[in-house]
Amino acid sequence: MRIAPDRSWRALCLAGAMMIVGIGEVLAQPPQVLAGDAARYLALGDSIAAGFKAHPATQGYAFLLYQGGAFDRPPHTLFNNLAAVGATSEDVLLYQVPQALIPASEGGFQPHYVTLSVGGNDLAAILRFAATNPAPPDLQLFIAATIAAYGQHLTGILQQLSTGLPGVRIFVSNQYTIPELEAALPGSGEIVDAFNTTTAQVVAAFPGTASLVDVYSAFLGRRGLLLIERPGAGPFEAHLTNAGHRVIEKAFADVIALTP
Repeated sequence: MRIAPDRSWRALCLAGAMMIVGIGEVLAQPPQVLAGDAARYLALGDSIAAGFKAHPATQGYAFLLYQGGAFDRPPHTLFNNLAAVGATSEDVLLYQVPQALIPASEGGFQPHYVTLSVGGNDLAAILRFAATNPAPPDLQLFIAATIAAYGQHLTGILQQLSTGLPGVRIFVSNQYTIPELEAALPGSGEIVDAFNTTTAQVVAAFPGTASLVDVYSAFLGRRGLLLIERPGAGPFEAHLTNAGHRVIEKAFADVIALTP
């Protein structure tokens, strides 16, 4: 008669096997990431920074910057992405920045480098408001108030990061245009220009800490970068193809490479 193995023995064997696998994973981890001087890269922002709708999400530009060694070799880089789908500039200021500032003594990440892509959802609020065909004076007031609030939030983001993370370098992208949206909502291009002017002015107020990444110019005249070009896309689809993320990665990488 065959005697069934004791279940406790099976459990012990399974636990031992899992421990061996775990030890192997630890030993396989590049030792450089444990070094005190490993580069620490943090991505903040909205769905673009989060890699939303990239396929897979790890083809988003922030992940590509990490994988491509924009700040240091990947084995010597620690990467953290706090970006969230739907985040506005106010959301980044109120929720993401406090997480970025958690002290090291409390387990905080304490980044050396930060990339920021935000403002797209602030801009989308204007486009949604405009789509309801309000009276021109109401629309102009809403546009002015939204852009002013965006500028205040971006200033707060950069001020808090630069104060709470001495020596941090912050790279801030501007907004790309979407020709299909401009055709549907005349004047949206001018709104994007106003956002970008505000972004440039705020970034310029933090010399030596913040740098502007001109995604707007990188996208001009190019096709295949936006999902709205794909059949079946919604009329307000503003997200990127993988090719679009690669263009943004290069725009960031070019600026990062010139930064001392």
